[in-house]
Amino acid sequence: MGLSRKRKVMYIFAIVLSVLYLLWRVLFTIPWHTHIGVLIFALALVISEIVSNLTAYVLIILRLMEDRHRQTITIPEYDLSQPLPDVDILIVTHNEDVALLKKTVNAATFIDYPDKARVHIVLCDDGNRPEVARLARQYHVDYIGMTGNKKAKSGNINHALAQLHAPLFAIFDADMIPFSGFLADTVPLFVDNLRQQSVDSNTQPLGFVQTPQSFYNADIFQFNLFSEKIVANEQDFFSRDVNVLNGYNKIALFTGSNAMFLRQAVKEVGWFPTDTLTEDFELGAKINIAGYASLATANPQSSGITPVDIKGVVKQRTRWARGVIQSCRNIHIFTNPRIPFLNRIVLINTYLYWWSFLRRLIYIAAPILYALFKFQVVYANFWILMIVWAPGYFLLHVVLGDASSKIRNERWGEVQETFFAPYLFLPVLLQTLRIKAKKFKVTNKNSKATKRDLLYILPYLLMWLTTLVAIIKFNYGKWGSEIIVGSVITFWLLMHFINLSFCLFISLGRTIYRQNERFVRKFNGEISIDGQAQSIPIRTNDISETGLSFVTVDPRIELAVQTHFTGVLWHRDQTKVQFSGTIVRQTKDREQTNLGAVVTTTSFKDRNYFLHLVYDGESGMLPKEQDSWITPFDELNMNFTLRLKQLQRKLSIFTTRN
Repeated sequence: MGLSRKRKVMYIFAIVLSVLYLLWRVLFTIPWHTHIGVLIFALALVISEIVSNLTAYVLIILRLMEDRHRQTITIPEYDLSQPLPDVDILIVTHNEDVALLKKTVNAATFIDYPDKARVHIVLCDDGNRPEVARLARQYHVDYIGMTGNKKAKSGNINHALAQLHAPLFAIFDADMIPFSGFLADTVPLFVDNLRQQSVDSNTQPLGFVQTPQSFYNADIFQFNLFSEKIVANEQDFFSRDVNVLNGYNKIALFTGSNAMFLRQAVKEVGWFPTDTLTEDFELGAKINIAGYASLATANPQSSGITPVDIKGVVKQRTRWARGVIQSCRNIHIFTNPRIPFLNRIVLINTYLYWWSFLRRLIYIAAPILYALFKFQVVYANFWILMIVWAPGYFLLHVVLGDASSKIRNERWGEVQETFFAPYLFLPVLLQTLRIKAKKFKVTNKNSKATKRDLLYILPYLLMWLTTLVAIIKFNYGKWGSEIIVGSVITFWLLMHFINLSFCLFISLGRTIYRQNERFVRKFNGEISIDGQAQSIPIRTNDISETGLSFVTVDPRIELAVQTHFTGVLWHRDQTKVQFSGTIVRQTKDREQTNLGAVVTTTSFKDRNYFLHLVYDGESGMLPKEQDSWITPFDELNMNFTLRLKQLQRKLSIFTTRN
């Protein structure tokens, strides 16, 4: 359902009010006659406000344009009356563990296609490792190894593409496990586009289709804030909303994995670029500039691991930040005359996103400077400010909350922006000045948090304490009208104080106990117990690589803990997946008993089928939308309470031992 007329009017009115505010800010509030240092900061603040509003306008305008294009991105069925194209599926690996790679290769062998002989799975290994070559032989997929690669991921892909010939190819990172429906969500779009081109020569050719980035483990925000059931993955907002909006305008961005390409389009732009850290972003932009369309689908067709340690997350985002700045310079996003207008807006907006972290630090510093040192960077009468600023700000806040969909609200976006700000503003600045970093390594997504990671808390703690002191000093001794007049400064100090409080909890980390993630999976099966002639029908609740939770179809049947059994689950192609297990847990509710078991498979075939049962689809354990009923204060209170309980348990254990 599209935007109503009332919502469209509200969107436009919010933009008009905020533009009027910005004009007032530029013309009447800059302290031109103050100290040069204060003036520079004041100018930085007003520029930050302008840029922040411009990026907000882009989202709002794309949402307004959504209705016009929504119906153009529907995924057709396979047209079996036409010949199906061959497809190369490239799984790109550098130094990832073979155990992780095995799950991705196994899943690729289960991808559906009307003619499986036309699907060519290729393991692209720039380490030329014998164990990876053995893995390829084990799964009967092609292997392309190389040595001496100095061009990172792009060099690996280009080396492989030089030896392949299918008109379509897909890219998967080593940890990004494809679902069986990946080809069904991508290939028909290319076939339909080719059909349209044969009918109308003016049809824009399709260059690539990006499916959403999806992750089966909780990210650092979900996990460290005990919010696995409250907020969606931090990357979902871009992958499942913003990039889909880009796709409505046929200018979706390539995000590095689980995307399908027209080989001719990639060839035309010179293959994968090798002079950037973000070959994905630059390649997608070059394909669009060359005249090809790009689409983004809404339903995930793969799932991978997101890093959960602060060091890994910061290193990953630093690479992305530097890479985008580098790529934007390579393709000259501001001056290249070949870039269409709307495409240029999206690229510039992406560029400006990486400057949001510096803007966030400026926003945090501005009220602190006034509260502690009386550095006035905005000259404005309070009541005029309330008339000019407040209506536009709060209406724009409401509109952005509506335009941001239910995946993530603006408030949560500010928390995430604040978290990255201390560590990303400097790399962005240095890369802009063409000061390159040392060679980057591939992010280790299996790394765990260590005690040294607690050092990452220092910038948040410093800003948090400074903000707290500013709140107290600024409001101490004020009464009546003084509090009202100073309310704007207090408002911003409190907003930043809340965001920084979240950052403190995030940087404190959280112990990871679970070895394997669980996935909601409803499968029928049966188990057999030694000494009992009749098998027991079961239905699973969830499964993992090493266990499952299930109920017996007949609730009258009770099974004790430590009961050993053998069992089968039925795969969707009716194959029996055999396993053995031991019941280790039982929990009773009103109607039946839920049983938990550790399980193993003995044969190579059963293990592969079992892994496919686990990983074919989203986990179902993590939310796809933010819980709008949970306020920031609820989350802060929950984190404080849970961490206090953890501390009490640790003290109790320590006291008992001593």
